[in-house]
Amino acid sequence: MSLSRRLLDILNFLALIAMLIAVYMALIEAPDAINVDPAIRPAQRIIYFHVPSAWSSMLAFFVAFIASILYLITKRVRWDIWARSASELGIAFTIAAIISGSMWAKPAWNTYWTWDPRLTTYTIVLLLYIAYFMLRGAIDEPSRRARLAAVYGIFAFLSVPLTFMSIRWWNTIHPVIVDNPENPNKFGLGPNMRITFMFTNIAFLILFVTLLANRISLGWAEERLDALKEKLNF
Repeated sequence: MSLSRRLLDILNFLALIAMLIAVYMALIEAPDAINVDPAIRPAQRIIYFHVPSAWSSMLAFFVAFIASILYLITKRVRWDIWARSASELGIAFTIAAIISGSMWAKPAWNTYWTWDPRLTTYTIVLLLYIAYFMLRGAIDEPSRRARLAAVYGIFAFLSVPLTFMSIRWWNTIHPVIVDNPENPNKFGLGPNMRITFMFTNIAFLILFVTLLANRISLGWAEERLDALKEKLNF
């Protein structure tokens, strides 16, 4: 069943407030980084949006992965709705992370894009999940579509941990935000920056939960509409 309108309204309000505070903290309250080139210090504020977007995308794909497994076990339509809803959000957050990352890369690397292991594997993730929806769109029969999409979604998720570990397994110029302090690509955060960084991640988590709840609610509405069309032979 779909979530109540009241709960969605509460989530929408919390997400709005959290994101407004996050924007203020990231753009105004947080100090400039002191361990980076002064020319790119303003650009470092992008990490407060780039990293939470990337982590939210991976969380979304993980939710889709679990939902796909549960669908294959139970054959319940709710898990198909969860899987496709989370996959949509994963794509959206991935695109946001790539765009924000490119905005940071231009002043930091003097280019918007480079075929670094992290960027390359992350692009593969995006393409795999775009293909997920191409697969869904190519199959008309609902149960077969859900079953094949679930199988594909499980295998597509294997690319996500590969992307996460890419900056730890291979030589890369991509900075590491959370890692061993001795890592040469470690991007240090001062105490005040850590507070902002943690809050923006919490804000994005609230945003993700809110968007997922709304998308699932819409998914149930789509299911009811499809059932009505089938009943009326429309």
